[in-house]
Amino acid sequence: VQTAAIGRAHGIGQIGVASLLLTPLAASLAGRASEHWPEGMKPIAWGRDACVRCNMRIADHRFAAQLRGGPKDTTFKFDDVGCLVFWLEEQRVRFPWMNDATTRMWVAAWESPSAEKAVWLDPRQARYIAKRSPMRYDLAASTATNADTPSLSYAEMRAKTLARGK
Repeated sequence: VQTAAIGRAHGIGQIGVASLLLTPLAASLAGRASEHWPEGMKPIAWGRDACVRCNMRIADHRFAAQLRGGPKDTTFKFDDVGCLVFWLEEQRVRFPWMNDATTRMWVAAWESPSAEKAVWLDPRQARYIAKRSPMRYDLAASTATNADTPSLSYAEMRAKTLARGK
């Protein structure tokens, strides 16, 4: 009985030491994971976080969006800019702060090379191009300003998305 108790105490001690050693590693990795996020934006756990509107997992970094603000600094994450547009429309009475100028929004640029190197834009300033998207709103924010590439302003993209419905 005494040997078993000593063995358990020794095992618990090893777990304690291991967790102390892993804590700096975990903190280091967490810091690296958030380095590419714009100031004020909450990290998106790719493939784990779900869109607040459609509940689909946010997996494609080229279409993700986020909204953050209000008295509680609430964050909403989206898998498609169309979901963001509809959420703003459907929830404006419930969350009147969404229309405040201080409300922050981000949308990933289509041209982003990877989730780790995503380029984040203010959706109200971005241009939108036709690309097949997760929820089939089929629009993506773009950094391209090429006059040869047809694109829509935020107001035009919003109107087109709302007219399409869904």
